[in-house]
Amino acid sequence: MDKKTLTIIDTFGFFFRSFYALPPLKSKQGFPTGLLKGFMDLIYSLGKDYHSDYIVFALDSKGDSFRTQIDPNYKANREAPPPDLTKQLPVAIEWIKKMGFHTISMSGYEADDIIASLSSFAKYHDIDVRVVSHDKDLYQLIDDGYVHLFDPQKRVIIDSAKCFEKFGVTPVQFIDYQSLVGDSADNVPGVKGVGAKTAQKLLNAYKTLDGIYGNIDFITPKGVQTKLINDKEKAYLSKKLVTLKQDMFDSIDLSQFHLPSKNPILAIKDELLAHDLYQIINKVQKDGLYYKTDVPDGVELKQIEPEVELRAKYTLLDSDERLLKIVNSIPKDSVVAFDTETNSLDDKSAKIVGFSFAYNNLEAFYAPIAHFYLGVGEQVSFDGAKQAIIKLFEHKIIGQNLKYDLNIIKHNFKLDDLDVYADTMLLAWLANPSLNVGLDSLALRYFDYKMIKFKDTVGKNQTFEDVDIQNAVDYASEDAWMTYLVYHKIIDKLDTTLIDIHNKIELPFMKTLIDIQNRGIKIDIEFFQKLLEKADNTIKTLTSEILELSGIEFNLNSPLQLGRILFEELGLKKGKKTKSGYSTDERVLKSLIDEHEIIPKILEYREIYKLKSTYIKPLLELASKNSDNIIYTSFIQTGTATGRLSSKNPNLQNIPVRTELGKEIRYGFIPRDGYDLISIDYSQIELRLLAHFSEDSALIEAFNSDVDIHYATALKIFGKDLAKQKRAVAKSINFGLLYGMGSKKLADELKITTKEAKSYIDSYFDSFGSVKEYLTSIQNRAKEDGHIKTLLGRKRIFDYSSATPRELASYDRESVNTLFQGSASDLIKLSMIELNKTLNTDEANILLQIHDELIIEAKKSKSDKIANLAKEIMENIYKLKIPLKTSVSIGKSWGELK
Repeated sequence: MDKKTLTIIDTFGFFFRSFYALPPLKSKQGFPTGLLKGFMDLIYSLGKDYHSDYIVFALDSKGDSFRTQIDPNYKANREAPPPDLTKQLPVAIEWIKKMGFHTISMSGYEADDIIASLSSFAKYHDIDVRVVSHDKDLYQLIDDGYVHLFDPQKRVIIDSAKCFEKFGVTPVQFIDYQSLVGDSADNVPGVKGVGAKTAQKLLNAYKTLDGIYGNIDFITPKGVQTKLINDKEKAYLSKKLVTLKQDMFDSIDLSQFHLPSKNPILAIKDELLAHDLYQIINKVQKDGLYYKTDVPDGVELKQIEPEVELRAKYTLLDSDERLLKIVNSIPKDSVVAFDTETNSLDDKSAKIVGFSFAYNNLEAFYAPIAHFYLGVGEQVSFDGAKQAIIKLFEHKIIGQNLKYDLNIIKHNFKLDDLDVYADTMLLAWLANPSLNVGLDSLALRYFDYKMIKFKDTVGKNQTFEDVDIQNAVDYASEDAWMTYLVYHKIIDKLDTTLIDIHNKIELPFMKTLIDIQNRGIKIDIEFFQKLLEKADNTIKTLTSEILELSGIEFNLNSPLQLGRILFEELGLKKGKKTKSGYSTDERVLKSLIDEHEIIPKILEYREIYKLKSTYIKPLLELASKNSDNIIYTSFIQTGTATGRLSSKNPNLQNIPVRTELGKEIRYGFIPRDGYDLISIDYSQIELRLLAHFSEDSALIEAFNSDVDIHYATALKIFGKDLAKQKRAVAKSINFGLLYGMGSKKLADELKITTKEAKSYIDSYFDSFGSVKEYLTSIQNRAKEDGHIKTLLGRKRIFDYSSATPRELASYDRESVNTLFQGSASDLIKLSMIELNKTLNTDEANILLQIHDELIIEAKKSKSDKIANLAKEIMENIYKLKIPLKTSVSIGKSWGELK
């Protein structure tokens, strides 16, 4: 007779891992559902793939466990779980009961004790035990042939071999292993300084904790022996804390844990539908019932349809004739989703391998062009692909990150200025700029659909060229099909203002960015080589000086070693301590700057080392790759919630300007021969927007009179006698208040007392009476509406319903910041679009955007004319209640500008 099986769920352990493993899914009503989806996937898989006679959910009880009496510090430092998790927990617990499952908890004990005791009871009665958990605390229960752990995410059984493979000890030794290494998450102390490898060696040699201490005189090296002797009491305290109770049940009726008599998932069908979890119901009904019983009363066995049917036919088009036949059959005015597959992420050098498209939600097509492997089948010709793409772009083309695809088409087929209809990445970003806008995330968010992963299609050290065409069909077609679905889902829900912003601003701006990226900017190779040499020499000198001051040889780039030198050898005031040692971050070091002469040198060393490794050396290497010494950055349109651009590969927006070496780097950016560089920068744009929005009469008068706004502010706050002297203070206040600066931060920046800083801020608000009221109104409006709108109507959403106190304070700052920084971004985008349309590319081109500043390259003979044209466009791009102003400069390098 086959042995019966008891499945025990480590309930909260599973819930916590499920929450962090899945994306932050939400229902249409905004309720978080990631944990709930993971829970339903578990119930489905347990019923379908893993037979069990009994199932029980082990729960922690409320209040402290008996371990707190052993050590009051036990689990004392655990942080409160995030609100989105705590919202879902009671729903999931309620579903356990509604599905017909049983839970078990016991006052004063943890779920792990219940799991251990149930496992012990079941073993005694010759019942197999499956513990659904990945928690290492339960590894001590593993007993091959009786008890194993099961990781539901990875779908693997954890037995003795897996335990030894991961930790180097057997399950029998696991309690002693934990007693040595401790557990910082639960405040289990262990033996200080004994890590995993040392614990393995000790237990392999002496088998048990008692064996280790019974042979303590023979243990080497001496340092380990000393640590063990010093922390013997803690080791045995730790053993008490980590040892699970196994004797809580003398007898228990396992029949109460039989599987539910009716299908558990269909039993909560209405709750699942209310949380938009359609897919799990469909899977149950498609695969049939598998929990021993029939349909629950009143539940009809029919497919629960989401708003679109999530399945499609994928078709290979491997000849010019088949491809063109399908393309020519697409009805006029159709929306067509388009996507390219390439051999690289670099859109300037990547070769196209194939492309996919879809024009309805039932089918998608893939045309291979350049797959390359032994035995590759028929493919579309290069000319046939070009002809088909030209035909496709006669329709309403949509795509996900079309900036990349348009560049691929441009560089591979020499096709430029193709019209596109919509970009789903831009639309999703406009819908909520704080969420992930990758296609995989959008599929999960809108359809609860998991897409084929790139890594599961393209092997290690391979490119898409190496992918079998039959596998490529599914992966590539799914991209086009899902883009089509996502477009219709978003466009049906997006308000008309945001659709208008997509059509009139973001889509044209995307094409502007393509032009800027393809132009690139020139690097002075000789200048950067000298700069690299200078940085190396400075680093070498600083290293020598720091080591001499410390009196000990150590690795300056090791925070662990640096922490020991500063706080143990030099005896400086200790900051916070992390798992890996003392914190030596910039904030900590700056707080110690007057404590020892070594600190300023370490800060200088770090700054120069960062400039060298992040900018000087990589930029030199990139510029050396082509004879023109041009480097190309990639601008990310959806990279920030406020609307500001970010850039990567390389990042040219964050080159520091506060240090001399940082400033010097900019002198290495030069124009092409026969050209000048022009900088045009909005002057005090955010303060002008503050005057526009708040309508503060004093601010409006100052800007309309074209006076120095910082001097005018100093005049208002400090009076005529101190105005010049206090201009810098006024400037800090002017800008700081827009970014949520309080009196403490202002005090830190100006090196004054908090009381004095508060008096400055109070004086500011007394002088500009409407400003404080207006800034408060922004925060109140964000709370009331759940979002803030920029000048042109872009939204940033704030989820106040599940925010922690820290998040609420952050939302107050971010709502103000978003209005001003986001509105400034609106204006610079409008200007860039207009400039790109107006400039004659033979005479001038935009090269870079650094937030409120543009760098333009212009022919020397035209540079004055271009500068005046750019100034005219930028200052008149939008009518505010006060004038927009720009500052302009012309030079032979970026460093010369301003």
